[in-house]
Amino acid sequence: MKKGADITIITGHFGSGKTEISINLALEAKKTNARTAVADLDIVNPYYRARDAREIFDQNGIELIAPAERLAAADLPIVPGDMGRVIYDPEYKLIVDAGGDKDGATALGQFYNDWKDMKLEVLFILNANRPYVSTLEGAVETLQKIEAASRLKITGIINNSNVGSETTIQDVEKGLALSKELADQLGIPLLTTMVPEHLSAEIAGIETESPVKVVTRYLKLPWEM
Repeated sequence: MKKGADITIITGHFGSGKTEISINLALEAKKTNARTAVADLDIVNPYYRARDAREIFDQNGIELIAPAERLAAADLPIVPGDMGRVIYDPEYKLIVDAGGDKDGATALGQFYNDWKDMKLEVLFILNANRPYVSTLEGAVETLQKIEAASRLKITGIINNSNVGSETTIQDVEKGLALSKELADQLGIPLLTTMVPEHLSAEIAGIETESPVKVVTRYLKLPWEM
């Protein structure tokens, strides 16, 4: 097994909440890892991207590997050049915010030869409220297309079913049911259910079926500013 950074790759359908989860995981990792970095490989989503959280990362001493600020709003397939330096440094915890679907996952494939012999955590984020992955068939197809494009195997599933600030506990439970079906179908463990802060008092029933993490929302869409 090749030595390198402790790497977690976040994948999923467009709108699954990958970037919010990447931010939350990075802030959590920083508590125990002096060198924590987030790599923004999202070349698909024009709204939520890790590069939009520069200030949060700067305030918390987290390194952001992303295109230069002058290109932050560009919807271009720009892959940051610092990736190689961090991938091979065992002192780093690296969280990779990958683009949605197979097109975004293609950017991951560029680093296949770098990390193919490393032990990677590759997470598929499922938001059952997104149209295409709201069925088992759609979720399976999306996950398998991401695996094919990235040449990586998904190692865990995270239920992040939400509709932003309007999320109800029923939305989360619906996603949990689908996530369990997906996990059973493909033999991939369901690791966590993410619950937004405003529902933190309602998680007792969910905790009996899945580990739960309360997720803080840091990013807002332009019309929410």
